[in-house]
Amino acid sequence: MTSDLLAPLDLAFWNIESDRNPMHLGALGVFSAHSPTAGAHAADLLAARAAAVPGLRMRIRDVWQPLSLSFGSATREADPDFDPLHHVRLHAPTADFQADAGRLMERPLERGRPPWEAHVLPGEDGVSFAVLFKFHHALADGLRALTLAAAILDPMDMPERRPRPTEPARGLIPDVRKLPGLVRGALSDVGRALDIGASVARSTLDVRSSSALTSEPSGTRRTAGVVVDLDDVHRIRKTVGGTVNDVLIAVVAGALRSWLDERGDGSEGVAPRALIPVSKRRPRSAQPQGNRLSGYLIRLPVDDPDPLARLESVRAAMDRNKDAGPNRGAGAVALLAD
Repeated sequence: MTSDLLAPLDLAFWNIESDRNPMHLGALGVFSAHSPTAGAHAADLLAARAAAVPGLRMRIRDVWQPLSLSFGSATREADPDFDPLHHVRLHAPTADFQADAGRLMERPLERGRPPWEAHVLPGEDGVSFAVLFKFHHALADGLRALTLAAAILDPMDMPERRPRPTEPARGLIPDVRKLPGLVRGALSDVGRALDIGASVARSTLDVRSSSALTSEPSGTRRTAGVVVDLDDVHRIRKTVGGTVNDVLIAVVAGALRSWLDERGDGSEGVAPRALIPVSKRRPRSAQPQGNRLSGYLIRLPVDDPDPLARLESVRAAMDRNKDAGPNRGAGAVALLAD
């Protein structure tokens, strides 16, 4: 049975998890059904297809490497006792997909098994059902998680994994011919790390937040949903400019403003930081396991009462981040794991 050591960022996500810091992510899909038994049929199909997706058979196991610096290492390896029925669960019919999904998101994933789950929620109306996918962040980032989910939702051809080049055995003393390149690479990595670190330090200055956003973590991770018409989002984007993501981030800023005001905390002077994940996966290429991401850090204009002004602030901040690229700035803090 082969195994692979987790990449540094995957390992960080695995070790960061605690009772107060769950590290799973989720996605909820709602589907139309032709009969009340469609949910049960979907659960059977998901279990059958999951067994054929290699990425879903992988568990993560902690290991100790006494001859390396990776004392807190872990490997990703195939689970010899994999049973899809441990991961795909059919629930009783419900009238509220969002509420049930929110409760299911609270439960941490079992670390001894492949860290993912699929919960099928039949609708009480008999004409719909929902599927909640949960993945540990050490197993997949958002895009990889969607790829794994699509592999069991739809019969699709996944890109073939490219064979890894064989690495020559490392000697105790490096090849002197490679030293200049190794030194240049090390200096480049150090320079990038210092640049990111300085950006993180600067981002902590003059942070305007609220006590409602800085409370101690409770250990719960729930989902909540609201229906947004994508045509409306596109209409705003075409009229005002920016991207779909810009519009949605501005909507989040407005929602936080309303929430703070309704709580009585007030939104005046509040501009919390938000980390926007950026995928570093190449389109149409083989999808490696684990995380391939960086991020953009922006301040949400929660204190601005004008929706269009909030959108303009978000758009300007995202444009500055994009001009700098995903390898620079405080949002690229995930790259420090390497």
